[in-house]
Amino acid sequence: MNTNLQQFDVKNAFLHGDLEEEVYMEIPSGFYSHNEKNKVCILKKALFAQVMISLGYKQSQGDHTFFIKHSPNGKLTILLVYVNDMIVSGDNEIHKLTLKEKLAT
Repeated sequence: MNTNLQQFDVKNAFLHGDLEEEVYMEIPSGFYSHNEKNKVCILKKALFAQVMISLGYKQSQGDHTFFIKHSPNGKLTILLVYVNDMIVSGDNEIHKLTLKEKLAT
């Protein structure tokens, strides 16, 4: 695979964008008492993973900061996120350009 690494600084507006629909999530472990185990949270802002999934990326179950996107022609794009910084690699230049444009909005 012929690839390079790129670094992006992610804008906070992109990380914490408004949601268009009502989204529920399980309460993270450690944030509830025993009598609240069956309750859920309503998200007020988008989670970064939601945005990446909406762009076609799959989130790693082993490392939730690692995302990958395969294209039908066998090319892929890989990204790793830390706070508001992102490292992007892969051999799909169209995916990388689309991601860069999306992050700039």
